[in-house]
Amino acid sequence: MRLTIVQTALHWEDPVANRALFSEKLAPLAGHTDLIILPEMFTTGFSMNAALLAEPMDGPTVQWLREQSARTGAAITGSFICQEAGHFYNRLVFMRPGGQMDIYDKRHLFGLAKEHETYMAGNTRRIVNWQGWKICLLVCYDLRFPVWSRNRPADEAGNYDLLLYVANWPDRRGHHWRTLLPARAIENQCYVAAVNIVGKDGNGYEYSGDSALVDFSGRKICQISGQEGVLTAKLSLEELQQFRRQLPFLEDADTFQLF
Repeated sequence: MRLTIVQTALHWEDPVANRALFSEKLAPLAGHTDLIILPEMFTTGFSMNAALLAEPMDGPTVQWLREQSARTGAAITGSFICQEAGHFYNRLVFMRPGGQMDIYDKRHLFGLAKEHETYMAGNTRRIVNWQGWKICLLVCYDLRFPVWSRNRPADEAGNYDLLLYVANWPDRRGHHWRTLLPARAIENQCYVAAVNIVGKDGNGYEYSGDSALVDFSGRKICQISGQEGVLTAKLSLEELQQFRRQLPFLEDADTFQLF
């Protein structure tokens, strides 16, 4: 599978400008990739101003994702501020070229930013299927909580090949980001794809990016730091499966239930 990470600065709380920005960046990718990953809250930045910025599922951002997926011929994923049934969600959408989509609502809300005072936490892990791959969808702060992301091969519904993170992760804690991504790949024997932003947001926080693709042994395939960039790499499901057969560590993992 060809996977593309898109790292950029965002226009603070300006969905129209951000959709235009990503439309320009995605245009050259048509026919050249299978999965495109955008950052967390890619239309607004990490804002708590949900009452002003939230959209319904039939709003312009979901429609834009549908159009861009059809235009590029690739699945596209990124999170946005969603309003549904009287609640706000930091919602990740996984959109396919045919218009079929899956959603994941961020489970771990960032207490230091009082995200939990604005948004409703999700309570369901989401593993989607795309081109023969099983992909676990996660958002930013979820990275710090390994139990939620634990690969469970004994449970068919809990087993995956690729762990995907979209984020707005500040540079002041960049060392944690760069360390935890390989850790998640090693402990779960999976690929990890993670997209962050660069620049400064409306709250004055600096972001250095460090978006990366990490292989199942924790080695970085590619990384973008300190600048905007679009990178595409090819991932091999066969190599992943061979690695797991040679080192079947997951078979010895503890069994547990979250709920």
